[in-house]
Amino acid sequence: MNARGSQLNSKLYKGMRQAAAHQLDVYEPQQFDFAIATGVSCYYEWSYWDTVLSAVKKVLKPGAPFIFDVIDPERPLAEDWAILEMYLGAEVELTPIADWKRQLKAVGVKIKKEQEGELFHLFIVIWE
Repeated sequence: MNARGSQLNSKLYKGMRQAAAHQLDVYEPQQFDFAIATGVSCYYEWSYWDTVLSAVKKVLKPGAPFIFDVIDPERPLAEDWAILEMYLGAEVELTPIADWKRQLKAVGVKIKKEQEGELFHLFIVIWE
């Protein structure tokens, strides 16, 4: 991202760094207008996502959205995709969308928008 970002001459890529999703302590509190995490939720259990949500909340401005996607285990491609990932050496968590919604509500996150895809389910959330 850092190498390609300069080629795109985009502010979006400046200052990015590679780290675990919860390691946001290098950023100032309430620094960001939004945050995005894509393609990673399925590799971690909810207990880790609870930690990630807590870290993201600290760096977002009040009312700022967090945009992320999860695998929808009800989609026809989900099981085949999970098997492929297993063969590639990665275990995935196929958590039902209803469970995601329940967990998000339990930690004080409000779902502003959702969008279903062929494999992924997009959430745009804010903290209440």
